[in-house]
Amino acid sequence: MLAGDINDEDVFDAEEDAGKRSKRSKIKHPVAVFFHLFFRVTAILVYLFCEIFGPSFIGGMVTIILLLSCDFWTVKNISGRLMVGLRWWNQVDDDGRSHWVFESRKGTGKQQASDSESRIFWLGLIICPVVWVIFVFSNLFVFNLKWLPVVIMGLVLQGANLYGYVRCKVGGKTSLKNMATNYFGRQFLKQALSKEEES
Repeated sequence: MLAGDINDEDVFDAEEDAGKRSKRSKIKHPVAVFFHLFFRVTAILVYLFCEIFGPSFIGGMVTIILLLSCDFWTVKNISGRLMVGLRWWNQVDDDGRSHWVFESRKGTGKQQASDSESRIFWLGLIICPVVWVIFVFSNLFVFNLKWLPVVIMGLVLQGANLYGYVRCKVGGKTSLKNMATNYFGRQFLKQALSKEEES
């Protein structure tokens, strides 16, 4: 094909697709993104540096627990809904039985989450609990028992949000054990089929 044979419609379609991609990559909710990361990162930083800047254990502990509580509420009620269109909560019916509800918004039109926001949301949601797991093991290793309840609180609160949003993403009816089994089963099947095609 020669350079002069390019169809005008192909050029306009390519420009339109590029415009859609750039709109999807922009951050639509900068305040939600900021607070999604602010409380989590600040709680970790206060834990790391509170003994350097002040000898008060109680002040550092209360500050960390307040930041973790604000993070839990913000991620569960605001940033998950705005950034990725997911929401979860516990509902108690008239009989007193507890039911977990997991919702996901259908990605259509303006309400579709941007790729950048989704990436930031999931990275923040996964990396911070991993950091708290490291803190738990480091406190056990050096036998620093006074900070152990604080780091366990960080792990529980951020782990609960991670668990809730993973359940929202894969569907509320699917258990994580079934999801892992299905994933590894599909990977095994793909490997078996690829080996058959090679031979």
